[in-house]
Amino acid sequence: MIAVVGLSHKNAPLEVRERLALPKDTLPQVLERLLSEPAIGEAVILSTCNRVEVYVAPRPPREGASARGFDGAQVAEAQRIVRDLLLGYGDVLAPYLVSAEGDDAVRHLFRVASSLDSLVVGEPQILGQLKDAIELAKETRAIGATLGQAMHHAVRVGKRVRTDTAIGAGQVSISSVAVDLARQIFGDLSGHRALLVGAGEMAEAASKLVVRGGAKLVVVNRSPERAAALAHEVGGEPRPWAELEAAVVEADIVICSTSSPTFVLSRDLVKRATKVRRGRSLFLIDIAVPRDVDPAVNELDNVYVYDIDDLSQIVAESMQGRAAEAARAEAIVEGEVRSFEAWARKHALTPLITSLRTRTRAVLEGELERSLNGKLRHLPEADREALRTMLDAATNKLLHAPTAHLKALADDSRGEDYAEALRDLFELEEDAISGRAAARGGDGTAHVEGRGEGPGGGDRAVAARSALGASTR
Repeated sequence: MIAVVGLSHKNAPLEVRERLALPKDTLPQVLERLLSEPAIGEAVILSTCNRVEVYVAPRPPREGASARGFDGAQVAEAQRIVRDLLLGYGDVLAPYLVSAEGDDAVRHLFRVASSLDSLVVGEPQILGQLKDAIELAKETRAIGATLGQAMHHAVRVGKRVRTDTAIGAGQVSISSVAVDLARQIFGDLSGHRALLVGAGEMAEAASKLVVRGGAKLVVVNRSPERAAALAHEVGGEPRPWAELEAAVVEADIVICSTSSPTFVLSRDLVKRATKVRRGRSLFLIDIAVPRDVDPAVNELDNVYVYDIDDLSQIVAESMQGRAAEAARAEAIVEGEVRSFEAWARKHALTPLITSLRTRTRAVLEGELERSLNGKLRHLPEADREALRTMLDAATNKLLHAPTAHLKALADDSRGEDYAEALRDLFELEEDAISGRAAARGGDGTAHVEGRGEGPGGGDRAVAARSALGASTR
């Protein structure tokens, strides 16, 4: 079972989302901190300008726990840990954090991957962002069988929706809307100057459209190398960061998309620029989260500021024609949710089947060894090996039919009843626990690499907490 906790543009305004903007370089530390918790076995963090969502799977049951898989208490504890971690970024987030578990979490993940939950339904960026999140979780060794399979299904759903529906055809984007608004203010963009601040993907796309419309483009970035490379790519002129204010004075259109945690364009900076501009209109497109432009800039005369929520509302109004394609995409999502449910049920049966085989083999081996030490002690080693081989074959033949039938019932409502009967008749739960204890060694010590246990795990957990601080910020 998986669970998700987070917020997005669907339930949180921009001023709240920017409080939870997680810099990419901190994500490995956040993953390490999550995995240092005994209740969490796997984690993936999807952090974009429009959402921050943490997907988790509880740690598999241990000694003394049920061998039947995860119960509600384990999932609830994992969600509580994630929620507390996110609230470390500010109590103001509390009313906006939402969570889901089980099939609802899977369905949400698949809708996100399909861009059905995006600001712009049908936009292609989210699938790439999800793949990046999965890759980071792999690099941090934070993803295992359960979340790995869920994410694999999610990527497959996203690809199916894009190929099997026309949901992304004739796409209306944030970037194109921004440029259309600029045309409404300035008319023909030829002869006007545009300024690109930062290097965000949507801002880069908007700058290309501006250049295509005839405007002259200047690129300012904290990295001179990045500014030069981006200017070459979009057909603009690079400028050093120290000339930002002068570039604003010269520009008619400013497109901002940096990763700065504070305002890049303050009210005072823009006010000084407008005085030099002597009444010429200034159009600011802020596609950054956290925002690059101080909202107080809106108070200035002849200055027009549009942030990502403003642009998204305009986009949403133009998306009504995609309702039929969205419905087709929803049907694909539902089919894939059922497919994942079937996998999850079969996956949950694996420990039970393993336990059945282990117990059956242990009983037969015990009887064989008793005979070999008694009436059959005269047998040579070759005959003893022949008997052990026969025992393996007998175990496989004996259990083939019941295990195959049990797997076939994974998609049947009676499946859990059969599994319950099997546990009770063969006392498998107790046997599985003792089997796990034996696998851990005589001292009962678990050696789980890279999960906060075993050699070095405690050190990694302490390091993660130290790096993030008591409240993660």
